[in-house]
Amino acid sequence: MQMTPDYFTQTAARILCCLCGAAIEPNPSNMCVNCIRGQIDITDGIPKQLTIFFCGHCGRYLSPPDTWIFAEAESKELLGYLLKRLKGLAKVKLVDANFVWTEPHSRRIKVKITVQQEVFTSTILQQVFIVEFTVQNQQCKDCAASFTDHTWVAVVQVRQKAEHKRTFLYLEQLILKYSAHLQTKRIQEMPDGLDFYFGHKSHAAKFVDFLQQVVPVRYKTSEKLVSSDVKSNIFNFHYSFSVEIAPICRDDLVCLPRAVAQTLGNVSPFLLCIKVTNVLHFLDVNTLQGGEMMAAVFWQTPFRSIAGHAQMIEYIVLDISPLGPTRGKYVLADVMVARARDFGHNDIQFYARTHLGHILRAGDTAMGYDIKSGNFNDLDVTSMHGKELPDVILVRKTYPERRQIKNSRHWVIKSLEKEEQEGMRRNDLAKAEHDMEQFLRDLEEDPDYRANINLYKAPGATVKPKAMEEDGGDEDDFPEPDINELIEDIQEMKLEM
Repeated sequence: MQMTPDYFTQTAARILCCLCGAAIEPNPSNMCVNCIRGQIDITDGIPKQLTIFFCGHCGRYLSPPDTWIFAEAESKELLGYLLKRLKGLAKVKLVDANFVWTEPHSRRIKVKITVQQEVFTSTILQQVFIVEFTVQNQQCKDCAASFTDHTWVAVVQVRQKAEHKRTFLYLEQLILKYSAHLQTKRIQEMPDGLDFYFGHKSHAAKFVDFLQQVVPVRYKTSEKLVSSDVKSNIFNFHYSFSVEIAPICRDDLVCLPRAVAQTLGNVSPFLLCIKVTNVLHFLDVNTLQGGEMMAAVFWQTPFRSIAGHAQMIEYIVLDISPLGPTRGKYVLADVMVARARDFGHNDIQFYARTHLGHILRAGDTAMGYDIKSGNFNDLDVTSMHGKELPDVILVRKTYPERRQIKNSRHWVIKSLEKEEQEGMRRNDLAKAEHDMEQFLRDLEEDPDYRANINLYKAPGATVKPKAMEEDGGDEDDFPEPDINELIEDIQEMKLEM
């Protein structure tokens, strides 16, 4: 019989475990894995339960001895903070770590950790264990100081001389989006603006820099001596930053001074403000010629608007004919309109030019300024150089049928935590509600205006993509926020943790 190479099979040598007698492959310890784990615990010295402190007001965790850090729920920042709190973890090799789900109201955070360590020569043991962190509430020093009077060091007083607060509402959303308010001690609402209190002068200066990047402002600083210790050469001051926002708002009608109009390319001084950032954007609705004015240029020769949102009235579009010239999204067109209050009562019609040729159609409703019948006290006649004023200036398209539907918004916005103003009268509250409603309409009707604002899905609201919506009548082009523009609100989950 001839033996082939496959006839012989090699079998690995096996030995018996010195403790339990199980057959195992040879290793330096001469013990099986279960016996090694029973004899040696590489997690010894690593606490399995630990207490951490959380400030519920600012959402930060205490990192001893006196540092507070911000970390969102189940984030890599929170995982790194928890691992650093474990003493003895440096003696082993960390292989993996991840969160284990716990009930948010339980005030517990569980982390599953996998570690390795060489227990004998060429013998590596790996173990998996769970560490439970108990979350206890403790107020941080900054939040404790914010609830105590006379603890602030610097205040930023933001003001604007305008009839409405739509600019402040827009600024509030920008502050929330970029988290520019995190270092404030408290925020107090004033009749013509907001006061932001800070614990350090540098924090207030940083906030002023943020304001300069988003709105056209100018500011001045002052300081007041609070206390002094001559022997120790210690002086305590209160610093004040007085910030003034330009009184020109979106959709305002302005008449530029003659010298200012020449600096903008000799544009017509009778302009419409179409956008306000850290730069003022103006447009001539008759020619689509526009210009941008830097904040520094405006404050060299400041001026006021001759008409604002309160002076606009409603018009019905009877006919419209695009002329061809365009500027960005705007299309120049000739339009024939009638005042909504006169529609059906008389035959008074107005012919004008508009920049809204891209969205207006016959039968639409638009808001605009009645130049022919209006009384403009701040109009500088010398700036017009004898030019003829138009009868009507249309500003924006409106959707009156949509406004008749109550609770139609499936989105919400957030607000800053402000101290309520004492002695606020009933008419002031009504005006504040009216300004908020107008601001929400601006966001709803202008996608470009809400592009820099976070919109959140309303609790319990069902949002359908626009492509799936049914026919809604004459206002199918209503530019309400789509489902892709909404953000899921995770703030409540973070507070529960």
